[in-house]
Amino acid sequence: MNKISSRTFLTALLIGALFIVTFIAGRVTADQPHMRAALSSLQVAQSELQQAVPDKGGHRVRALELVNQAIVEVQAGIEFAEY
Repeated sequence: MNKISSRTFLTALLIGALFIVTFIAGRVTADQPHMRAALSSLQVAQSELQQAVPDKGGHRVRALELVNQAIVEVQAGIEFAEY
């Protein structure tokens, strides 16, 4: 009986430890500080490009398109890592 109790306790302890490690790993992955910083920087760049004088030979427009694409990709990366 003592052996069964020890085995049950050890199994419960291992399951609990696995749950805690999985939870912590998920939180670390979901935080994404660098991706969120990149997203913030891209949003600032987007705002600056929108306010810039438009006569840049099409380069401002193209830069804005690329920044918009980058924002979409960074958001997709953040969402992907959260699941």
